[in-house]
This record gives sequence, C-alpha cells and structure tokens, in this order.
Amino acid sequence: MDLAARILERGRVRLEPFTDAHREGLAAIADAEPEIFRHIPFPVAKLGYGAWFDVLRKDQAEGRTIPHAVLLDGRLVGQSCYLNIRARDAGVEIGSTWYARAAQGGIVNPSAKLLLIGNAFDQGAERVELKTDALNAHSRAAMLKMGATFEGVHRKHMRRADGTLRDTAWFSVIREEWPAMRAGLEARLTALGAPGLGDG
Repeated sequence: MDLAARILERGRVRLEPFTDAHREGLAAIADAEPEIFRHIPFPVAKLGYGAWFDVLRKDQAEGRTIPHAVLLDGRLVGQSCYLNIRARDAGVEIGSTWYARAAQGGIVNPSAKLLLIGNAFDQGAERVELKTDALNAHSRAAMLKMGATFEGVHRKHMRRADGTLRDTAWFSVIREEWPAMRAGLEARLTALGAPGLGDG
C-alpha cells in the first residue's frame, strides 16, 4: 500500500489534505459547536481546536496521518482523517471525523466515506478500519448502515477527553467487501439526490 495525500472530490463534496489555510475555518466551526466533540478523545473543550489541528499537522508532516478538511459546496464543514497508516500490512484507519450539525444526516458523510475508503483500496489497502466510543450509538449505527462489519469491543482501550477509560467498538471493511459497500453508498447518495459523477 502506498497511501499518498490527494484531493478527493465527488459532486458537491470535496476533501482536501490539511494545510494551514484550513485552521481558521475549522476552528470557527469548533468554537460555535463544542457539543459535536463529546465523543472525540482529544480534549477540544479544554485545549481548543487549534491544539488538535497542530497535533494532526505534526502527525501529517511525519507521515503518520493524512487529515482532510471536508467541504460542501466549497464551504468547510468538518474533517476526516487517515490514521494508523500501516503500509506493510496494507491497512489504514479512517477516523477523527466530525461535521458541523448542519452537514450531518445528508450527503457529506456517505460521500466522504465513499471517497476515503475507495481511495484507500485504489492505493493498495486490503483493510480499512473504523472505531468509536462504545457508548456512541449514533456513530455505531452509521458504520453499520454503510456496510462496515462490527468486529467487537476493546475494553478500557483509550482515554476519553475527561480522563476516563472508554471501551472502543471496532468496525472494518476488507477489499472483498468493498464492491458491495460501494454500491450501497452510491445507492444511498442517489436516493439523497447526489448522483455519481458519471450520472450527470
């Protein structure tokens, strides 16, 4: 697997690898809607979004992550990242994802997942992972809805922002499962009025 940063685009949704130009817009959303970070392990409320942005940029520079700014109709609405890139094992995680409330429940997340998962497999991945706090029922339901396989719960796996230890629910999709998942995401987006690029 040779996972390189690139701009990913599908219809109205565009994912851009982080640059410093994304900081101000993402921070403005984060400051206006702090409740969306309730299940994010990084202490955004305590340290501010800028501190998290700096961590992601450092990891990006060192090749550990590929964070993306997510745009809808040219406007920033959130972020989603490649994490835990394991080139030798052809595996990668998609996470550190959040969206402004106005961008939730529509085309943004299925479009972003379609782009990120598809790009990972196009660049040689054999396994794409997703994880969430086991208490985050909304996120768990979203992963199942898009066709990811639930693999179980790692107990006391990592610290929450408040310092407590969380159980983490793990999901994955492997290469052989991707065509069916891709078709499901495409059908979902078509139903939402967002046809594929080849559909006009």
